[in-house]
Amino acid sequence: MCGNTAEPDAGAAGVDRRVREIERRVAAAAHRAGRAADEITVIGVTKTVDLTVIQRAFEAGMRHFGESRIQEAKEKITGLSALQPRSTWHMVGHLQTNKAKTAVEIFDVIHSVDSVRLAEAISQNARRVMPILIEVNVSGEASKYGFRPDEVGPATEQVARLHHLDVRGLMTVAPYTSRPEEVRPVFRKLRELRDALGLEHLSMGMTDDFEVAIEEGATMVRIGRAIFGERGD
Repeated sequence: MCGNTAEPDAGAAGVDRRVREIERRVAAAAHRAGRAADEITVIGVTKTVDLTVIQRAFEAGMRHFGESRIQEAKEKITGLSALQPRSTWHMVGHLQTNKAKTAVEIFDVIHSVDSVRLAEAISQNARRVMPILIEVNVSGEASKYGFRPDEVGPATEQVARLHHLDVRGLMTVAPYTSRPEEVRPVFRKLRELRDALGLEHLSMGMTDDFEVAIEEGATMVRIGRAIFGERGD
């Protein structure tokens, strides 16, 4: 098994409870925003998580999982391929252009299309229609990937013309903060960009801020630690 945690059994033991707790919090955040909980897809981010722990989350009802490392994802997707119904796997981390061929072979959705060049590589290697999201660096942090907000419109039009690509929405990674309210403007800005482009999905919000993201319109939240517990790098 790949990506072993120090104590995989300890990680697995609390997964059922944590999945239920996330479901409760998602439903509460949706209610506050006047939305239905089933509008939001929870993606369990499995970076460094052991296969036994992922399987426990599957048994608890999770069907969407996210990875940011190609090799680790290949091993996990293969190792869990016998599970039914089949899970949906999302590429949620930075994707190098030279890894695009493998990404389109193993993932169902790619969230992190952060350049036209990467979109072209995905298009050239795809043998089926590939759902993608355009990554936006809303906060302008130098450490973040993605298009600037003012680049999103023209870039999306350019990407949408490429073969085999289905642009479903926008994605962002908000700045880390211990005060989730501080990133509400980031999520609101992404929603405004999405609405202006007439797209469907907003992939935004992680363990520390997903409730604010849902209140601002997230349709996909990417949650690792709150489901799988603390893990290594």
